[in-house]
Amino acid sequence: MDKLIIEGGKRLKGSVKISGSKNAVLPILAATLLTDKPCRISNVPDLKDVHFMLRLLRILGVSAEFKRGVVKICAKDIKSHIAPYNLVSKMRASFCLLGPLLGRIKKAQVSLPGGCIIGVRPVNLHIEGLRRLNVNIEISAGYVNAQTKSLRGNSVYLGGEFGSSVLATANVLMAAVKAKGLTVIESAACEPEILDLADFLNSMGAHIHGAGTPTIRIQGVKSLCGVDYKVIPDRVEAGTFMIAALITKGDIVIEGVNHYHLSALIDKLGKTGSRIKKLDNSLHIAAVNKLKPVNITTLPYPGFPTDMQAQFMSLLSVVDGVSVVTEKIYPDRFMHIAELNRMGAHIQKEGPCAIIEGVKFLTGAPVMASDLRASAALVLAGLAAKGTTEIFRIYHLDRGYDRIESKLQKLGACIYRRKVR
Repeated sequence: MDKLIIEGGKRLKGSVKISGSKNAVLPILAATLLTDKPCRISNVPDLKDVHFMLRLLRILGVSAEFKRGVVKICAKDIKSHIAPYNLVSKMRASFCLLGPLLGRIKKAQVSLPGGCIIGVRPVNLHIEGLRRLNVNIEISAGYVNAQTKSLRGNSVYLGGEFGSSVLATANVLMAAVKAKGLTVIESAACEPEILDLADFLNSMGAHIHGAGTPTIRIQGVKSLCGVDYKVIPDRVEAGTFMIAALITKGDIVIEGVNHYHLSALIDKLGKTGSRIKKLDNSLHIAAVNKLKPVNITTLPYPGFPTDMQAQFMSLLSVVDGVSVVTEKIYPDRFMHIAELNRMGAHIQKEGPCAIIEGVKFLTGAPVMASDLRASAALVLAGLAAKGTTEIFRIYHLDRGYDRIESKLQKLGACIYRRKVR
């Protein structure tokens, strides 16, 4: 097991290239099950989650090779329809194998994902949506057992208690591509990753309209072809480096981004007084002498992303004044508060809200990462803190950030990885 050691107080400066999107590439890899033709997918980040997904696909009989950001993959022969618990439990996104397996071979046995540190994330929307497509589903011994004689298009509503579900939208979308007739998904997730999945499927010969809006229309097709496709940049990684620039009072150019995917974050950072300049496919972000406190509320896209809540909280912890963060997607997603307070932050949780009273500086300390985005928040806090910060359980970080310490080192950070003795 590894840990990260950070000597804080270094001002970051330079440029950084953003990797491909984790949340886009995982369902895209799953979608390759829908064709027996080879696909080539580029701009793939080198992440633990990507390797987990490829391992699962190989268990199903898929041949896959991953080198230098490119996955060459072919699901010519599917030998199994079972996604086992020992792998699905490690990565919730693997549950999106359900839809494409049903689309390709009309049966699937996928383990329930299990619990999650950031709160309960039920799969009822996946199940209800697929049942609307004429899928018989039973849950037994921790597995979702699904089969159908023929997928049939239908109207599907995917609104949930905390808004639309990205993975449920992906699952239903991938199954509907091979269903007979028209499927209309209402209250669909609008995230850029869903649009990227739809673009990938359309390039394979699917007929999908309205992706990126709350209503998606899918006219089923009999077969799909292979394709060469490039994954969109990771908006959460880009946002994390934007905050890294500000929390270290730095000056960074972030290359290979889509400005539209970052609109809510750019707006909130602008209200702190940050200087942000949009270039062709990059952003120039520089700190100012004194940032202003702001309030944020996480919402489904195009609202402020829950995946940036923890990182933004690290920044607000050193902004003079009082800020309030309200979490409306995962109300329990505040595990990072205790660790930030260990570093000298003044944050108090009140139900789904966190009240942050900015301090002059954070102090390095040993801290424990609880989940992927909390890990990033602790890295950001460590970059700004006085003294040395040690971050344990960084396997969470490796799930979603491609070589983050190497990228930070190139920007001038004093950060390195060591084995835990």
